[in-house]
Amino acid sequence: MINIVNLGLKDYNDALEIQLALQQKRIENKIQDTLLLLEHNHVLTMGTRGKTRNIYLSSQQLKDMGVETVYVNRGGDVTYHGPGQIVGYPIFNLSICDKDIRLFIQKLENSIISLLKDRFNIEAYTQSGRFTGIWAQDKKIAAIGISVSKWVTMHGFAFNVNTDLKCFDWINPCGLNKGVTSVSEITGEKQDMAEIFLLTGEYIAKEFNSPINYTEISALI
Repeated sequence: MINIVNLGLKDYNDALEIQLALQQKRIENKIQDTLLLLEHNHVLTMGTRGKTRNIYLSSQQLKDMGVETVYVNRGGDVTYHGPGQIVGYPIFNLSICDKDIRLFIQKLENSIISLLKDRFNIEAYTQSGRFTGIWAQDKKIAAIGISVSKWVTMHGFAFNVNTDLKCFDWINPCGLNKGVTSVSEITGEKQDMAEIFLLTGEYIAKEFNSPINYTEISALI
């Protein structure tokens, strides 16, 4: 069983506190595997391999725009989060993948790739051994970065649906010097976020062969 919680629009640091609390509860087996789905206000996050040169704006410029930079313990470099982007934070015990971190990431990738193919006829793919994340038309459409504590994951993926891609001009996304795209850019149509939220949860649960329990965060914290 996977708990799925739609947190709506949530500030990054508030969501981070929720992740940490749920990760500890999952470590203690007080909750089942849980997937948080949400959007963030504009924010930059810097992973453990992050380099400040990959942020093109000064600290003052970002401050004037109301954009915070948060240093986090996930893998990867700098990325952007903002409205129109579905962020998924799986708080999963890796026993669901025989404690195989690479397999876990592959399942996250496969779920989004399948969704894009089935719903939008978008041919998405990974570039294993070269670049992280999910790609379409040689541009990144979803970024992935996780951390693990006592075999329980946190952080996760950022899936560009209606994302304002101009915001990625603030950074070198993931330090790769590669382009970024979104579902709306490829299809030429703005998408129904509520529908894609539901589909994202359904495809992830299907990939992990688990039934869904839709719930509220108040039932878990």
